[in-house]
Amino acid sequence: MGNIYDGAFRTILNDCRKLIIPVINEIFGEMYTGEEEIRFFPNEHFLAQQDGADKERITDTNFTVFGKVPKKYHLECESSLPDGRITIRLFEYDAQIALDEGEVTEDTLTVTFPNTAVLYLRAYKRTPDKMKYVIVTPGGTVQYDVPVMKVQTYSLDYIFQKRLLILIPFYIFSHEKSFPVYNSSEQKLAELKAEYRKILERLDELEQQRVIGAFDKRTIIELSSDVVKELAKRYENVQKGIGDMMRGALIETSARTILNQGISQGISQGINQNQRETALRMLKRGKMTVEEIAEDTGLSAAEVGQIAGTFGQCKMEKRLLQ
Repeated sequence: MGNIYDGAFRTILNDCRKLIIPVINEIFGEMYTGEEEIRFFPNEHFLAQQDGADKERITDTNFTVFGKVPKKYHLECESSLPDGRITIRLFEYDAQIALDEGEVTEDTLTVTFPNTAVLYLRAYKRTPDKMKYVIVTPGGTVQYDVPVMKVQTYSLDYIFQKRLLILIPFYIFSHEKSFPVYNSSEQKLAELKAEYRKILERLDELEQQRVIGAFDKRTIIELSSDVVKELAKRYENVQKGIGDMMRGALIETSARTILNQGISQGISQGINQNQRETALRMLKRGKMTVEEIAEDTGLSAAEVGQIAGTFGQCKMEKRLLQ
C-alpha cells in the first residue's frame, strides 16, 4: 500500500520541481527564493552486505539545491507506524548517498551527508517531532537532528499560505479517521466535497496568478485522485464522491492552457521543447494514450509516437545493461 503514496510523492517532486522549495524552506528554515536550480540524482543505491551480495535500496528523493552554497537533500515519505527501523534505513540511505558522491584526494576521503527529513502522512502518539543521529567515531562524536514533517497537522489555509502544494495530494489523510462517518452521512460527505471544491478553486486562482502552471495543477489533482482512490478503497461513497470531483477537474483542465503557458515562455523552439518535455513526463506516468497526450500538449500524434518510441528504447537498453 505504501508504494502508492511513495510513488505519488516521487512523482510530484520530480514533475513539479519548483514546488519543492517552499517545503525545504518550511522544514529546514531556508530562505530559498524559488529561482534556484534543483538537480536530482539517482534514487537507486546498492548497499554492501556481509554475504558479499549487494542489496538495492531506493530512496524517495535525492537532490541538490544550488543556492549561494549547494546543499544536498534527502526526503522520505512514510505512512506506517513509526519504529526504530526507519532511522536505520534513513542512515543507510544517507551514508550511501554520501559515499556515492564522495571525493578522494590523495589519501583523504571526504563524504558529505545530505540534509534529511521525513514526511509522515499519518501522525500517531509515537510519531516523534524529530529524529537524531549520534555517530561515535575515533575522532569524536557527531550528532544532529533529522526533522519530521507531520502532514496531518497542516491546515489548508497554512498549506496555501506557505505554498506547500506538495502536501495537497496527501491532505485526505487528515480526514481518514472520519471516513466511516462520511460514508454513511450525505451531509458530512457534502461538507468534505465542499472542502475539496475549495481546494480546486484555490488551485485555479494560483494558476491564473501564474504561481503554478497548468501542468503543476493537473499533476496535483491527478495524484490527489490516486491517493483518495487508494486510501478510501473500503469506503465507496467517499471514493466516488471525491474521486468523481477530481476526475471532473482533470477533464476541465484543458491541455490548451499548457500550450499557452509554453507560448508565453519563449520563442517557437522553446515552445516545442516545453511541449516535448511535457509529453515525455505524461508518457512516463503511463496513464494517457498517445492521442490524449497529443491533444493535451499540442503536438501531433506522430511526434508523440516518436517520443514514446525513444523512451521505450531507452528503457529496453537500461534493462539490458542491468
